Amino acid sequence: MPKRVAILQSNYIPWKGYFDLLNSVDDFIFYDEVQYTKNDWRNRNRIKTAQGVQWMTIPVRQERLTQKISETQVSDPAWGARHWRTLAQAYARAPYFAQYRPELERLYADEETRLSAINQRFIRAIQGWLGSETRLHSAADFAVDGDRTARLVQLVQAVRGTEYVSGPAASAYLDAEQFARVGIALTWMSYEGYPEYPQLHSSFEHRVSVLDLLLNTGPAARRYMLSFPESRSL
Repeated sequence: MPKRVAILQSNYIPWKGYFDLLNSVDDFIFYDEVQYTKNDWRNRNRIKTAQGVQWMTIPVRQERLTQKISETQVSDPAWGARHWRTLAQAYARAPYFAQYRPELERLYADEETRLSAINQRFIRAIQGWLGSETRLHSAADFAVDGDRTARLVQLVQAVRGTEYVSGPAASAYLDAEQFARVGIALTWMSYEGYPEYPQLHSSFEHRVSVLDLLLNTGPAARRYMLSFPESRSL
């Protein structure tokens, strides 16, 4: 029986495309055993506010260039309270803010200090709200070695995958032949064709946290994504 797999670093409150990739596969592996990259999506994302699109960034310590995402620690324990205030102010008038508020507030009150664990906690909660049933794993649970592509191939094999679904940016470095040699199909995720949805604060913006979609559309969020059956009803 075919089994689709995706492998991606954990990001902070990712955009809807991250969850479409996650929902498009049977097994999703958090790949946080790789180098932490500064000024990337690992510890920050964007939301819409009355003043325009705004970054929310988790402050972290980067003590060496080769530091892994899984080794990265928060540098200011007050970050959660700040982010919660910013989010609550920006979305207080969103139609479904009250529905998600209790669990979101609990997520931001947690005192976890590991970036990877924070990201995964939010992602798992959001996956539940969206109703995705994809199985989630951590790359730390599997022994892999070799070059960048070889490690991905081994992770797919570790969960007995037959197809690897990759984001389009990886086409610049993936060695497709390594997948072909072991009989794993390689396909590419497309993020084209997202419909607009009712959104607060001026002109429409797709590339913001999926929280924007959820707080504005609630249970209808799946209709505005690409990987759920409801998306075909628009």
